[in-house]
Order: sequence, then C-alpha cells, then structure tokens
Amino acid sequence: QVHLVESGGGSVQAGESLRLSCRASGVDFSISSMAWFRQAPGKEREGLAAIYNKGGNTYYYDSVKGRVTISQDTAANTVYLQINRLKPEDTGMYYCGVEVDGMGTFVAWSFRPPKSTDFTHWGLGTQVTVSS
Repeated sequence: QVHLVESGGGSVQAGESLRLSCRASGVDFSISSMAWFRQAPGKEREGLAAIYNKGGNTYYYDSVKGRVTISQDTAANTVYLQINRLKPEDTGMYYCGVEVDGMGTFVAWSFRPPKSTDFTHWGLGTQVTVSS
C-alpha cells in the first residue's frame, strides 16, 4: 500500500526558509515520479516542483522558480522541498504526490507542466503559514 507522509511545515516570518519532507513507502522509489503542490484557502491546487527519481530530473513551475529546490534521498525514500524567501502568499497546505511508475509522467513534462492528476497517490499535507 502506497503511503506518503509530509512534514516540515510551520509558521514562519516572511523572508525565512523552510524544508519540507515527503517520505514514501509501498513504492519502488527509484522509478517513481514525485511532486509538490500547494493549495491556499479558496484557491485551486497549484504545482511547485516535480522530480523523476530515476536520475533525479526536476521540473519547476514558473511561479516559484528560483526560490524552491526539490531534491531526493533515495536511501531514505524521501523527497524534499526547500523554499527560500518565503512570502505571505506562500501560505497554504503543501501536498506531496507520487506516480509509482514515473516514466510516463516524466516524458509528459517535455510537452506540458506536470498536472496533479499525473500523480496517483497523495499525502495528507503539511501546513505552511507565512506572516508579514
């Protein structure tokens, strides 16, 4: 059974940084694709970054490019999201998703940004609150 657990969220001041973690179980991490999305109250879920764990290829959405870094620890089956220079508009619930066989999702990035529907399994999220 696929299980994702996000952690690392919290309440911070604008300008600070956070590193979110997403630990996966029940998957072959080495061939999966994973992504971070976030959702603010009253808004649609938006993509932040994605990674194909076979090789570590990454994708960053334009809205956060330059402020976030997605990385992997294959030994720990964990993907991280480093967010720098946090802004109040970064407030929201941050979710991690996984596609067990990540090749197809990775190939799709060549043509379009990853969609939330590309990832079959999701965690319960971790809350990030940024105050000014």
